[in-house]
Amino acid sequence: MPSPKVLLVDDERSVTTLLSLALRDAGYEADAANSGQEAVDRLSEEVFDVVISDLRMDRVDGLDVLRAARHRYPAPAVLIMTGHGSIDSAVEAMKLGASDYLTKPVDPNELKVVLERVLEHRQLLSELEVLRGKVEQLQLDDLIGTSKPMQHVFRTIQRIARTDVTVLITGESGTGKELVARSIHNRSSRADGLFLTLNCSALTDTLLESELFGHAKGAFTGAITAKKGLFEDADGGTILLDEIGDMELGAQAALLRVLESGEIRRVGETRPIAADVRVLASTNRDLEKAIEEGTFREDLYYRLRVVPIRIAPLRERTEDILPLAQHFIVRYQEKFSRQGFKLSPESVSLLTRYRWPGNVRELQHAIERAILLSDDETIKPEDLPPEVSNPAPAETNTAPMTLDEIEKQHILRRLEQCEGNRSEAARQLGVSRNTLARKLKSYGVAGSGDDEDEDE
Repeated sequence: MPSPKVLLVDDERSVTTLLSLALRDAGYEADAANSGQEAVDRLSEEVFDVVISDLRMDRVDGLDVLRAARHRYPAPAVLIMTGHGSIDSAVEAMKLGASDYLTKPVDPNELKVVLERVLEHRQLLSELEVLRGKVEQLQLDDLIGTSKPMQHVFRTIQRIARTDVTVLITGESGTGKELVARSIHNRSSRADGLFLTLNCSALTDTLLESELFGHAKGAFTGAITAKKGLFEDADGGTILLDEIGDMELGAQAALLRVLESGEIRRVGETRPIAADVRVLASTNRDLEKAIEEGTFREDLYYRLRVVPIRIAPLRERTEDILPLAQHFIVRYQEKFSRQGFKLSPESVSLLTRYRWPGNVRELQHAIERAILLSDDETIKPEDLPPEVSNPAPAETNTAPMTLDEIEKQHILRRLEQCEGNRSEAARQLGVSRNTLARKLKSYGVAGSGDDEDEDE
């Protein structure tokens, strides 16, 4: 197991030299930075397990180093060193995310004890995340998915949620970008704060900046009174900038300044206001292409995508269609006070073969419609939207399929040809009726009380 990597930060070289020697003797990999700015630069280039920083330094102080550390992924633990007269500031640093503080002069033996405790705590948190991840393999909040792309999304959310890194969420319309953002917020240390969303399309620079940062009275025509923006409203929480690819260049420049400085200025004012907000962004546009076309700033793009999350369209993860359909069946039968709904074999076949250009949102609306229109508890093809029940050739899902998916489609097609007669379908497939029943149950197909005990 590699030695924990520690960055010591103090503008007194004698302090970093003494503590570095002590930590190296204890088996740590210890590096030193002799200014806050040097530490911030090192954090942008290297990964550290722990940062131990002096609180009071010229220009870039320990709180600046703490903020920079929290925006790294993976975020290191931060210990603050402070003099006796700065205990209140050290406590404030802990409220901002520091793991602990030490009073100067720092006793090397005390430092090693505190460091060991902090690393042990990080290890326990890591193990807890692994256990939580096993429980949440199929569902994360309202996100549903057994496919590899969605499992990757789940793991990424679990790893980054408790950091403050900016995240760029990309995907086609209807894939669930806002759900991903909400899941990140709900698992973060900001979960008790507000989660606010702003759609960046169709707003001019001035109006968008006013919505985000607020404005002074008389800042522009129509600014009758002063107004706080979302960054102030969401202090301590999270903001999702939806459709970030449609933001105009002027507003992009203003947003970049906020992300880099951690401060906002209301439109029409020069007074800076500290902004303690985590920023998430989402888009269905190709931002790299937008950069080439000159409609999106390259520096903002890289500032936003510290961690990128791509949500695959539903046609690329067909194994998620039936679990999602079942999720929506449960939701809407409760909403409309109807119970016991299941999909017919024909409906299952249609749902899995359709390409879903509107993605999860289109599937959701299709199931909502079916629950409302169905005459009984079985969702039949005629209950589904026409484009699903009678798809054009181009709307049929032609994405590469796994062997399990091919088997499923073959079984459902044969059952459809046998007009739902399971005994005949089992005979033609060359399997027992109970084997067929188990397969159909795993597909979520409506049953008829078949005995599913093995007879093989």
